[in-house]
Amino acid sequence: MAILEWLRDPHAPRVCVVSGDERCGKSLFLAWLAEQATRPDVVMERRVHGLVPLAGHSALTASWLLAEQLGSAARTPGDLVAAVAADRRRTVIILPDLHHAAAPETVEELICALARFEHVRLIVETREVPAGLSALAPAVMDLRAAQWRDEERYAVWAASAQSSEPAPPGSQQSAPDLDDSRSVCGVDPVQVTALYELSADPHGGLRAAWLRAGGALTRPCSPAERALVLWAALGDDADPRLVNELQTLACGAGWTVCWKRVRGDISPPWPGPALALGVGAGETAGSVAVVDHQGIVRLVEAEDGQAQGRLPQAVPGATAVAFGRDGGLAVLDGFGRLSLQESRTVPRSTGIASLLETEAKPLERLVAGVEDSATALACAGDAVAYGNGAGTVQVVMLDGETIAVAHQALHEGAVTGLAGLELAEGSTLIYSGGQDGRVRMWAPGRAPLATALRERNCAVTALSAAATPDGPVLVIGWQDGLVEYSAVETQAAGRFFRPGAPVRSVAALENGNIMVGTDEMLVCLTPS
Repeated sequence: MAILEWLRDPHAPRVCVVSGDERCGKSLFLAWLAEQATRPDVVMERRVHGLVPLAGHSALTASWLLAEQLGSAARTPGDLVAAVAADRRRTVIILPDLHHAAAPETVEELICALARFEHVRLIVETREVPAGLSALAPAVMDLRAAQWRDEERYAVWAASAQSSEPAPPGSQQSAPDLDDSRSVCGVDPVQVTALYELSADPHGGLRAAWLRAGGALTRPCSPAERALVLWAALGDDADPRLVNELQTLACGAGWTVCWKRVRGDISPPWPGPALALGVGAGETAGSVAVVDHQGIVRLVEAEDGQAQGRLPQAVPGATAVAFGRDGGLAVLDGFGRLSLQESRTVPRSTGIASLLETEAKPLERLVAGVEDSATALACAGDAVAYGNGAGTVQVVMLDGETIAVAHQALHEGAVTGLAGLELAEGSTLIYSGGQDGRVRMWAPGRAPLATALRERNCAVTALSAAATPDGPVLVIGWQDGLVEYSAVETQAAGRFFRPGAPVRSVAALENGNIMVGTDEMLVCLTPS
């Protein structure tokens, strides 16, 4: 068939437009193509990676759905274009019903932006080829032309089909009340998004929270899950009654919001983008270090998010932070180098005692033993773990007066997240996440588990572990915006949360709570 040859031809136009009148068979044709192109055994040249029926969608909501299918947490059309540009793998996208889109012109702009990349192919269905797409010189299959149709098969289908052009989503529903949390959580989220996009009213803070949470609300989920996401994204300038309403609606979602800080919050203040989190230990227990986009390290109370101050020295390009047992902070910069800072929450020696402190502190000695460029960092007890771009994890440990080093190749590609736990017998357990989408477990001095703890077709962006009263827990942040929480030693089902933005950082706390950091917010959740 011509469309399959077009997919295989490297010199063909990057856009194919399937056009024709209502009930000419466009939907049937694309349904057949999607079925053929998503089979497990389909060859790479014919595989489809994304399919979004555009009826009722704007460029924003179409971007959210495409991002989810492509393993990204893009929040805007621009974010989606950037994510597709960065991933050079072949990407084929089907976009039916352009003529039923909520804002066809903005969707056409998105299509044109995606069509710039050589590794992208787009199949767009519309009744007539719009001017914006004509400028791309696309391949066109006008199903009104006899050359594209088998008249006998088409007649059989047309006689049995109820409708080949489905009504846009939400067209049969009454308009939601955009000021009412129960209404917006319980109806078609695409319709809600389109109405919030067009509205200039803040709707008590619901509009900002909805657009901040993005694709976490338009993906398939329950009203309770939508309420939880909205609750987490709600700013401090919102109608205070919304918190109680959303808390009630979120019952059954698996989580409760302990506290949150979102962009623009003043009291208490938002600490900035949470690109990395480090949980205090020993003398700094109860503190969490938050690293922003400028490399500034701020300290907050784990219990309620109250500010504890900031460290005086920024680390430009900082990508990870970890507390040592002695209260020091190891910070990893964008060049893979470690630097040391001292937490403001640890009492400092004064007078004669400060003059007599000549020996290097444990964390200082451990960091001095790091000899490789690092891509990830964790501290546990008397050990510092770091990963590199080749997938190897190294652990530097204090062994009396000497430094011991262990290393293990655990991933294909870069190590992107590390977490450590000090076990009762004094040994250390290391969890690692990688660009290869695997989470591994390893104890230095022993062979790692042969199989991954978790594996997805998606990179790990953040990792954290904690010893809680109910046993060890592990929190994983994934590139597609999913946060996964699980008890390591039990077979209990994991819990999940999607903030709607790319997950930059996670933190597991000893009381069982977790913290999730994005560019827009920092939220603390407790399992419910």
